[in-house]
Amino acid sequence: MHKCDDHSMDVDHPERDQRWNHESRGETELERLDRNWSSLLQELRVVQTGVQLLTGFLLTLPFQQRFDVLTLHWVYLATVACSVGATVLLIAPVGMHRLLFRRHRLVVLVSAAHRCAYAGLVLLGLALTGVTVIIFDAVSGYVAGIIAGACALAIFAVFWVAVPLLLRTRDVALPHY
Repeated sequence: MHKCDDHSMDVDHPERDQRWNHESRGETELERLDRNWSSLLQELRVVQTGVQLLTGFLLTLPFQQRFDVLTLHWVYLATVACSVGATVLLIAPVGMHRLLFRRHRLVVLVSAAHRCAYAGLVLLGLALTGVTVIIFDAVSGYVAGIIAGACALAIFAVFWVAVPLLLRTRDVALPHY
């Protein structure tokens, strides 16, 4: 009954995804949740170290000699807030897992961790945009900082939001694996 080019399957309809997983992978609901949790942990491992280093870097800046040269203190503070928020959200699934361990709450854990990861990535993109503004402002001036920040924000919006949204709704000639 299932064909690889079945365009009726859409990620916005999880029941179709679950049916596809069962028919194509032979997965039970619990196996799918285990796989989703493992995939999410792999993704978090990729970003956690980077966001922690970024946050650590930002937290040391006020103690540097030339910090008073920075003209955009509000951008710095917003960037620190975004970076700390991203760090919290991208590490939160670990704390959730500890509290929900052996409670048979995998559905809740995977769903909440997914939302934390998504929100954490949004804040990480904003923090990286802020760092871009700060660095370009310090090296080349206010106007260069604003232009570079706008470019960075556009790049994040395109590659972290627009392209994935396009790919998830667009009919593709490739099989749905």
